[in-house]
Amino acid sequence: MNSEDEIRPGQVREITAVSNPVIKHMRALSMKKVRDETGHFLAEGLKLITDALDGDWPVHILAFSKNAAGNAHLQSVAARARARGAMIIEASEKVLSAVTRRDNPQMAVGVFSQKWLKREAIKAQDIQLWIALDRVRDPGNLGTIIRTADAVGASGVILVGESTDPFSLEAVRATMGSLFHMPLTRMSAEEFLDWRRGWPGMVVGTHLEGAVDYRSVDYAPGPVLLLMGNEQQGLPDSLAAACDHLCLIPMAGQADSLNLAVSTGIMAFEIRRAALAMPQPEAGA
Repeated sequence: MNSEDEIRPGQVREITAVSNPVIKHMRALSMKKVRDETGHFLAEGLKLITDALDGDWPVHILAFSKNAAGNAHLQSVAARARARGAMIIEASEKVLSAVTRRDNPQMAVGVFSQKWLKREAIKAQDIQLWIALDRVRDPGNLGTIIRTADAVGASGVILVGESTDPFSLEAVRATMGSLFHMPLTRMSAEEFLDWRRGWPGMVVGTHLEGAVDYRSVDYAPGPVLLLMGNEQQGLPDSLAAACDHLCLIPMAGQADSLNLAVSTGIMAFEIRRAALAMPQPEAGA
């Protein structure tokens, strides 16, 4: 990228060529290697961009459709992004389609910096839920789980081992904006097991050979760490051994397993139900 085409804070440009170096940079963010090297990722659509700005995520580029230039909401969002130093691009539909790899792209797409929580910053408190995912492979599953974690009021999501990237465009879309409200951290399996030794509450996992019905566990009081296994293999023995309870979700039909995002949601809302059912201390007690 030469000096004429570099990303300049607060700059407003019109770009119609897919070959433009700024657009090439945005397109390259479809590759995990480039996301890892730059720390950047794409968020598509006004809702996701607004959620990111509301969450004070660093913004670098906002590209929007020239055909939507008269949209008042879009102009307000663009003004907020420009005030934070983002380059603002009026783009052709062809350019937006190339960036998002969709035939019918939404009217805007932004480039933001990733955020990762350091594991030392995870604080366990009473009636708190963290969700740990071992080697989750599917970006749709991961995005849905992040959205579910947000809905259930979880405190954060831990990615264990070689997981799919939560900042891929597919995963970001599936979060429906919850990515910008949900703390994320990542650890190797060894780091996780070492960190788990200091976890002050219960650790619960699901397992096809689990001996306990998930509804029979006393989840409260105290913090709960929910550990969910890989879509194909489930929890490996080393992580299963780190659980205080291995639970089974009974099924009435012929299916032999549940989708990872579905089973995570069932477990998370059961833990939340148990926490809400606890007697609350009286005011001033």
